[in-house]
Amino acid sequence: MEWLFILGFALSSSIDNFGVGISYGVRKIRIRWLSNLLIAAICFLFSMVGIMFGRWISTILPGSFPVIIAVVLLTLIGIRIILLVVSQRNNGIGELGSTDQENVRYIGWIESSVLGVALSANALTNGLGAGLLGLSPLAISLTSAFGSFITVWLGVTVGQKAANVQIGKFTLGQFGTLISGITILIVAFTQIF
Repeated sequence: MEWLFILGFALSSSIDNFGVGISYGVRKIRIRWLSNLLIAAICFLFSMVGIMFGRWISTILPGSFPVIIAVVLLTLIGIRIILLVVSQRNNGIGELGSTDQENVRYIGWIESSVLGVALSANALTNGLGAGLLGLSPLAISLTSAFGSFITVWLGVTVGQKAANVQIGKFTLGQFGTLISGITILIVAFTQIF
């Protein structure tokens, strides 16, 4: 059962990367594998820091209080992610752009680092929740980093081909982010029962 939670955290931590990868691919911006590896390494570090902090808090708090905090925290994160997608759709934000550009460019190390930090915010907060639940720091961090690497690569690849593909009322990137929020809510609710 613990592996299901680990995979759920990894999926939620990295699925936003898929949407970002799509937006880069559509704009003919590529992410080299070394840049993607840097993004994944940052995700690993953020996950590890979040988990260790969560574990430290769980040693201080009595009884089932860490689990209650983890459930509340994860529920808030999941709701926030879902609300971001809904507000983007309602405001017309997050359009994936145009494929008219002829020039392909690659992101550099600085942009990769900034992107890695931005994409790892979920890994940090998810790691905190995972630490409060006592899940394995190494397993969560490694699966989150691996998931980050794969989803960025896959997103850029899909973005090159898919542009503004709609899934219902959402673009492909927004749909991926919506799945991330729902996954976090499922992980949170399974801790209650």
